[in-house]
Parts: sequence; structure tokens; C-alpha cells
Amino acid sequence: MDPGGEHRQQLRSLRDFLLVYNRMTELCFRHCVCNLNYRLLTGREESCLDRCAGKLVHSNHRLMAAYVALIPAVLQRRAADYEASAAAPAPQREAPAPQREAPAPQQEAPGPQREAPGPQQAAPGT
Repeated sequence: MDPGGEHRQQLRSLRDFLLVYNRMTELCFRHCVCNLNYRLLTGREESCLDRCAGKLVHSNHRLMAAYVALIPAVLQRRAADYEASAAAPAPQREAPAPQREAPAPQQEAPGPQREAPGPQQAAPGT
């Protein structure tokens, strides 16, 4: 892998981590902290935050474990689909339907021709 691609992957991983961390912090803060009158957290708030963060970290670990276990099967299915589509002959295109000639535009019956409207003339007496 080229150094630029590796650097982009590291930045993407850091961004993903920070998004999860910020979301977890916001959820737990809203759920647990109800009184902003004191500089320090109360014991109840602190234990609530510990439980909340622990639950979210545990569920994130379980989710990632399921994802890691599922990915090989997904990649294998994609590879099989790709091989099948590459091995199958390209579908033949249907011959285009013969085009009909467009009907000739109808001509208007001869009659008095109207002139294009010109600039408006001033009314008499003005």
C-alpha cells in the first residue's frame, strides 16, 4: 500500500473513532447529567456515566466482532458473483426495430397572410 493511501486510511479510522466517541459522550451526558449547578459530577451522575459508556463500548465491541465474522462470507459471495458475471457471455443486443418515416408536416391552406405586429402606434389625438 502506498504511503498516501495508508495515511488516508489512518485518518479515516481516526475520524470514525472520534465520531463514535463524540456520539457516545453526547448520549451518556444527556442521559446521566441533569444538574449543571455544580462544578463536579455527583456520585449518581458519575456511576450513571460509567455504566452508560461501558454499555456502549461493550455493544460496539460485539457489533465489530459480528462485522468481522460476517465480512469473509460477504467478500466470498461478491467474488463468486464477479466470477460468474465475468464467465457468462455478454448478452446479445436485440436488433433495432426499423424506423418509420415521420409523416410530412401538413401545410396550411393558402389564405391571407397576416403581418407581424409592429410597434404600437399612438392613438389619434394624443
